[in-house]
Amino acid sequence: MIRLKDVEMEYDNGTRAIRGITLTIEDGEFVFLVGPSGSGKSTIIKLLTGEVEPCGGRIMINGFSVSNISGRQIPLMRRTLGVIFQDFRLIEKKTVYDNLAFVMRAVGARPREIQERIPYVLKLVGLEDKAKSYPTELSGGEQQRVAIARALVNNPNTIIADEPTGNLDPERSLELMDLLVQINALGTTVVVVTHEKDLVDRFGKRVITIDSGHVINDSVGGYVGGHIHG
Repeated sequence: MIRLKDVEMEYDNGTRAIRGITLTIEDGEFVFLVGPSGSGKSTIIKLLTGEVEPCGGRIMINGFSVSNISGRQIPLMRRTLGVIFQDFRLIEKKTVYDNLAFVMRAVGARPREIQERIPYVLKLVGLEDKAKSYPTELSGGEQQRVAIARALVNNPNTIIADEPTGNLDPERSLELMDLLVQINALGTTVVVVTHEKDLVDRFGKRVITIDSGHVINDSVGGYVGGHIHG
């Protein structure tokens, strides 16, 4: 579960990015986070991943309190989160298999766990025959699937996808979203930050709309006339 309570975030330059946001995302939910550029979406992602700390309020993520977490607990909290970035962030000099193994070793996985888990996750994203390929040998859609596999490989409770379709054409974007829906159906919480109105409309999931650091709408539905309606 993700819970934000009266969360405030102001950057050193005086920008108030988040203004008293309160919201809860239950285990197993699929949620779109939408809003115009500069609305505060990216800051929410940074708060959830522990990249920045809130100036006020409380954030709970999968049983961890971000506001007063110890340095020792941060890796444990991050292990419960899988993050998918728009720019993939794959290591070009490592094979697909080694990209995933690198992430597993970072959290102390044993060699046997690595050998068993990676083929399973690659099969889940439809890349079981690409383990020995390098990122530069893959299409953009395939690279994004590797990024999803990497986010899944440590079996997180929650996947956070930050503009995951930003570099993909509409057909690949739809495939990617279908894959995230399948992952959600297996019990993983999925939070997708996106600008893509058509995708949000198509999937009929819960939509949280952020504007100027506030939640201005929270309902099931899609974009209507620039805003979200159920």
